[in-house]
Amino acid sequence: MIEISYLQMFIFITLIWIIVRFIIAIRFKKFSVKRELQMLLVYICLVVIARFVYFPLHFVDGKIGTLTIGFSETPSDMISLIPFFFLFDRYDGWLINIIGNIAMFIPVGIVWPICFRKLDNIKKTVFAGICFIIFIELSQLLCPERHTDIDDIILNTSGVMIGACVIFAIRKATNSDLSQQQ
Repeated sequence: MIEISYLQMFIFITLIWIIVRFIIAIRFKKFSVKRELQMLLVYICLVVIARFVYFPLHFVDGKIGTLTIGFSETPSDMISLIPFFFLFDRYDGWLINIIGNIAMFIPVGIVWPICFRKLDNIKKTVFAGICFIIFIELSQLLCPERHTDIDDIILNTSGVMIGACVIFAIRKATNSDLSQQQ
């Protein structure tokens, strides 16, 4: 078993991010400050989501608790494949869980279509979001203290969908305004 702190994960994500962005700049032989600022929004989404998905919400000794990673046998109560089975009765904070799981992924639905041209409609954006969410849920299987839950997939996807609807509605409204002015 390995324990890592949020600071360690933050540094790891940051280093990987810098290396990837550097490789992309070299490969395409161009660097755009505007593009990097857009991509910074994706980075912020990743580190914020990592904080809430992998680390305990409650502070331990005034700090964010650690993440345990290991290949031990995953207890069956850490995996929930029945939608909404545990959502309301697992613990008292179920309403915060619902709102938090949705709200945490609204920025993904907004930011990703801004940063990635191929995500040019709601369906593509939601599909990309679902792939990201499934990656997160599967990666939690390596974390004995975390839960892999179909409810998280449903709620997180709802957040991506809300964000995508917002950004595409704004785009449609601004495009309508521009065409009416011409």
